[in-house]
Amino acid sequence: MARVVKVFRTLRNHWKKSTVAVCLLSYGGHWLYGKHCDNLLRREACLEAKEFGRQLIGSQERLRKATVILNPAASSGKANNLFEKNAAPILHLAGVDITVVKTDYEGQAKKLIELMEQTDMLIVAGGDGTLQEVITGLLRRPDQDKFSNTPIGYIPLGSHNSLSPSLHLVSNNRVKHIISATLSILKGETVPLDVLQIKGEKEQPVFALMGLRWGAFRDVASSIRKYWYLGPLKTKAAHWFKTLQEWPLVREVTISYLPPNLRPPDLPAQKPQRPSLIHRIIRRLKNYWNPPVEEPPKADEPEKWEEKKLSTYELCIQTHNKNPVTRRIYDSLTISAEPDDFTVSEFITVGSKKEEDPNIFTKASAELEASACMLQLPEGTGGFYNIDNEEYEAMPVEVRLLPRKLHFFISSERQNQLLEMQ
Repeated sequence: MARVVKVFRTLRNHWKKSTVAVCLLSYGGHWLYGKHCDNLLRREACLEAKEFGRQLIGSQERLRKATVILNPAASSGKANNLFEKNAAPILHLAGVDITVVKTDYEGQAKKLIELMEQTDMLIVAGGDGTLQEVITGLLRRPDQDKFSNTPIGYIPLGSHNSLSPSLHLVSNNRVKHIISATLSILKGETVPLDVLQIKGEKEQPVFALMGLRWGAFRDVASSIRKYWYLGPLKTKAAHWFKTLQEWPLVREVTISYLPPNLRPPDLPAQKPQRPSLIHRIIRRLKNYWNPPVEEPPKADEPEKWEEKKLSTYELCIQTHNKNPVTRRIYDSLTISAEPDDFTVSEFITVGSKKEEDPNIFTKASAELEASACMLQLPEGTGGFYNIDNEEYEAMPVEVRLLPRKLHFFISSERQNQLLEMQ
């Protein structure tokens, strides 16, 4: 008893040191427990991958080949370690013949994709920038019609992974998120995604999966990091300082657009059965005695562009890839524009919400569905676009929708969740 009293007396007399020690022990214990949970997740995923690796293949079949485009610089240089510890073991245990190609500098992924040979699947391991480079390089190829049928897997390793919530269940645990994305590649379930082709007057086209963003809120969002010393107030402070420098922050733009196209029916999953022999003979005899008359080809009708002038704080052109399994009547992109009558306080409030989710728009915003659009900016307009979270110089561009152009692997859990939301 005397020893216990002595311990408590020592703790009381050295309460500062005791407090620091308790905090360190608590933090260390929490960190070790997190590492233990991550190892359990890896072990469970590897056991599941082993089952894929044990499946027998025919004598004429071969191992599936996968080309991995890895950006080691993603996530502040942690991407390579994240891939090697969480994704690579799963792919190897599943019996996938992977070829890992690492990028050394920005823009290299586009060049690497141009040289890529035929592969069974393409895996992008990185963030938004890496994914956009790969998509752009793939669709710039002369034989892109052939390569666009290659299924694509996305392993989110970047600081921004905008497409990942559409394909995988979002988790605060990064290891769990990466493992889930890798396992979805093994299960082989894919979903078609729309692509935006964004073309300037002189430059080669750039391709995007999520969309284009332009306006005052985008400009402020790119400067928030400068106010890191203000902590949780940095977002509101950045918007407030911007209003002091310039007000109002309204942007003028002229939009020409085409109406959306009717969505063709999905192709059947299985080929229809071949008609019977008698049916085929009767059909050939009918065609012989009454040959079908070929209709002359219809002349292409000129595209009927509609024009609209907008005054807005923010303009976004987006795909519907946020929910890729939704059933739609039309193939379209969405043009959204915020109103031009915000007060300073409203600008700061809306900007803070957009920092959490740039796809959020106010109820007063205008929305338009189109199959293609052209942006005409006033002369002397500067600034930048955000195309899938990558900066590009603002200029007049034409944006066209390429419906269901690429196929991405999706986890069955996320697919079921999205179907329930319809």
